Amino acid sequence: QVHVVESGGGLVQAGASLRLSCAASGRTLSIYRVGWFRQAPGKEREFVGSIVWSGVSTTYADSVRGRFTISRDDAKNTAYLQMNSLKVEDTAVYYCAARYSGDANYNSWGQGTQVTVSS
Repeated sequence: QVHVVESGGGLVQAGASLRLSCAASGRTLSIYRVGWFRQAPGKEREFVGSIVWSGVSTTYADSVRGRFTISRDDAKNTAYLQMNSLKVEDTAVYYCAARYSGDANYNSWGQGTQVTVSS
């Protein structure tokens, strides 16, 4: 079992930057990929990006590519979502989730952290 906890959300103005953290604990060796998702009020949860836990390969949604960067720190078992040039439409609850080796779905989800971008 893997437990993930997000942190780093807050209220910022449009154009600002923010970095979210996703700390993993438990059976972290079983993690294949960590993904970031977000859900805005009244909208479906959407994929933001992901990173291979044991490598550097990343994927991004078109809406954030070029503005957001995902990285990880092996020593801290933590993944990061660096968000630059934030827009009002980036306002959402951001979640990280772990996907295990051999699984097609993300199974371990955090509680989410609120990001609010004001104009």
